[in-house]
Amino acid sequence: MARRTRKSFQQETGAAEDLSVICKMIRHYREQCGMEQKALASALGITSNSVSNWENGRSRPDVDLLPAICAQLHISLYELFALSSPAPSWNREQQAFMQQFGTLSEGHRKAVCALMTALQQEEENRCIPELRVLMRYDRSLAAGIGDPTEFECHSCPLYVYASAKTARADSVFSVSGDSMEPVFHQGQEVLVQRLSPFDTLQSGEIGAFIVGNETYIKEYRPDGLHSFHPDYPVMQFGEEESVYLIGRVLGVLLPEDYASQEEIERYRRMEEEA
Repeated sequence: MARRTRKSFQQETGAAEDLSVICKMIRHYREQCGMEQKALASALGITSNSVSNWENGRSRPDVDLLPAICAQLHISLYELFALSSPAPSWNREQQAFMQQFGTLSEGHRKAVCALMTALQQEEENRCIPELRVLMRYDRSLAAGIGDPTEFECHSCPLYVYASAKTARADSVFSVSGDSMEPVFHQGQEVLVQRLSPFDTLQSGEIGAFIVGNETYIKEYRPDGLHSFHPDYPVMQFGEEESVYLIGRVLGVLLPEDYASQEEIERYRRMEEEA
């Protein structure tokens, strides 16, 4: 028998190139499922002649029937058109869901999509890390000779990830000097829990202090304020000298404690919408 060209085949069947693919795929997957034309037609609510016409290229399925055809043949639309799916392969559970989805009415499919959108939003909100907003003061805590400028409450918000470490803090100060080496280093930022005038530190706790017009980070002991570095003497004060406790130093902020710009912007949007 003479070999037919693609053009002659299309002329004989009356099918365009994409229709011939659908014809082949419907027949291929129907036979793979062991399903008769009559059974497929009955499941789709059409005549068996319609399925025969599809597979012989005399007509093509209505677009609205494509999801149902895929559901009955247990395939995706990509497989029906012999295309590579741009998405990862579905597992059995996902395939079963899509098959069931294809059998729903248009109204029920919209309801499922609306529910999925709501659930996705809930998942996204659940995945958003909790942030804390602390006040970062522009005055450094001297771990050495001190800062001669007056203490002023100039501050700006600093966004950090919520954790056990940041939970009790409300302020952030930077460290200046080396008197608290090797625990606190020049340029580090420390978390500070602001205390009321009636609160005190326990011996051995680290505090942020104002002495006169200077601010310090020191270890409090009953006999004075101590440095970790042995070259620095104990700071002791007379009754007339003014020593003000800013707060308790809780620890050092690490790079991973700072919120990313993306999370900060998302947090701000949520605050605006609330």
